[in-house]
Amino acid sequence: MAEAYIVAAARTAGGKRGGRVSGWHPVDLAAQVIDALVERSGADPAMVEDVIMGCVLQAGEQSGCIGRMAALASKLPMNVPGVTIDRQCGSSQQALHFAAQAVMSGTMDCVIAAGVESMSRIPMANLGKVYKEAGLGHYMSPIIKERFPGPQFSQFMGAEMMAEKYKLTKDELDRFSLGSHQRAKAATLEGAFKAEIVPIAVRNADGSAGDEMHDTDEGIRMEATLEGIASVKLLREGGYITAASASQICDGASGVMVVNEKGLKALGVKPLARIHHMTVIGGDPVIMLEAPLPATHHALKKAGMKIDDIDLFEVNEAFASVPLAWLKDTQANPAKLNINGGAISLGHPLGASGTKLMTTLVHALHAKGKRWGLQTMCEGGGQANVTIVERL
Repeated sequence: MAEAYIVAAARTAGGKRGGRVSGWHPVDLAAQVIDALVERSGADPAMVEDVIMGCVLQAGEQSGCIGRMAALASKLPMNVPGVTIDRQCGSSQQALHFAAQAVMSGTMDCVIAAGVESMSRIPMANLGKVYKEAGLGHYMSPIIKERFPGPQFSQFMGAEMMAEKYKLTKDELDRFSLGSHQRAKAATLEGAFKAEIVPIAVRNADGSAGDEMHDTDEGIRMEATLEGIASVKLLREGGYITAASASQICDGASGVMVVNEKGLKALGVKPLARIHHMTVIGGDPVIMLEAPLPATHHALKKAGMKIDDIDLFEVNEAFASVPLAWLKDTQANPAKLNINGGAISLGHPLGASGTKLMTTLVHALHAKGKRWGLQTMCEGGGQANVTIVERL
């Protein structure tokens, strides 16, 4: 079977809710990353055979198949198609899997896998309410309610359940959250993100491009302290999670270009990484966020590897309880985990987070001279993707 290689990986710097990226229409934001991937790879735009784009909140400006709309807004030829994927927070990681499978099958030679989410312009908290009030119902069907009686599926309650099940304390969650900001601060000051970030103009209120460029993740709390994080109010009385130990709402786009040997030969460039293994599994939709744990064990077994074989890990920091539970379960070395920070400090732009984490992982492997990387995401509905890559 053919191999799948990553030849370019890029992302925008994260923007806070209502912040420096919020002036961008998500279609145009995603197109910036597509154009950057083509430019960085040196590919003829006509080489690209498909754009597979992750996006979770597919309404309003993110409706109408944003994958195709972003392709049309980019410099790609009009005959390059686009499709939109929703595997919740793992949407663009799944886009990467589909792109890799396409080139490995030989049906395509060059595919862009990407993701975008403007959580400022399409607010997560209000979307379900808008549809329900419009008389369009809710995704919890009668059969689902019968099979899973009790409260509605909730990622927040899943995070609380994870903390309880894995006997995590609030202090552990707070300390992990502080560490995320400290690592992200250090990475930013050291210029660790410079190679992966696509600078974009800060848009004015009327949508026009301003003179200022956005090239630094906006959510990092450079002066964060344990005392400050510990003082944030609990989201549930008697619980564990606060806004400080949860991922930040974020605007952003990210992507990777994936090719097989034929595509690699046509480009004439050295690949950044090879896709070594891909896994996706389902788990309990009530605790919901636990699936990365069994998914990691499954992926390592299928790949014939052990946890200590992996040099760097990216485990999405949806809530601090997720990577901490993952560490307890896998016994991975904490020093290898999210070495440049994670979603608690850098933000979690939902559909863009999959290829965002992969972009950071691939660049970190090169910067540190390491060989193997593993990425996993907890996802709505109790699912998880795992991708193992080899730096080349």
